[in-house]
Amino acid sequence: MEFLDYLLHIDKYLEVILNDYQNWFYIILFLLIFIETGLVVMPFLPGDSLLFAAGMLAAAFPDQLNIYLVLAILWLAAILGDTVNYTIGKTLGTKLVTAKIFGKRIIQDSAIQKTEDFFQKYGSKTIVIARFVPIVRTLAPFVAGVSKMHYGTFIKYNLIGGTIWVIGITLAGYFLGTIPMIKNNFEIVVILIILFSLLPIIIEFIKSKSTK
Repeated sequence: MEFLDYLLHIDKYLEVILNDYQNWFYIILFLLIFIETGLVVMPFLPGDSLLFAAGMLAAAFPDQLNIYLVLAILWLAAILGDTVNYTIGKTLGTKLVTAKIFGKRIIQDSAIQKTEDFFQKYGSKTIVIARFVPIVRTLAPFVAGVSKMHYGTFIKYNLIGGTIWVIGITLAGYFLGTIPMIKNNFEIVVILIILFSLLPIIIEFIKSKSTK
């Protein structure tokens, strides 16, 4: 319940962090996105809504947050995060896939299978598409590393996906977040973002059922 509250009210939490830590806020933003994209064991962090909320805050507090610096930091975090995740998958992948903590697998087979299905469907473009799909976003670079995807191919799609994801969602928050109806109903916006992010999975599920 606490995580759900954090997810739905991330704009409020970020505002408190901004007021409490001022310039450290940029580093905190970097770490949140870097951890979500870079550590395969942290796929549950709210990347999409965090980007949107960061854009909203930059619009609401221009004297405290520079939108260009916010974009640059988030972009760098997203690119480096995926790169680190890819490297972990390439060097430690097989060990992490079967690793357990307190008798439970760190990475669930269902999550790996879902990501592999994306790769079978979209190939290397999965690195771009996965940016907009929770959980798959964190696992895609890891699986790419495990499967030894050519680094040149990976970094190309990493740059494309990271740029579209960060700039698109952050600027959406920057320009739309000032609209009172959106600002006052952020919980609904988060839910819509999640539903939009899950749309590719829903479409694929319906297609598979129709095919069967």
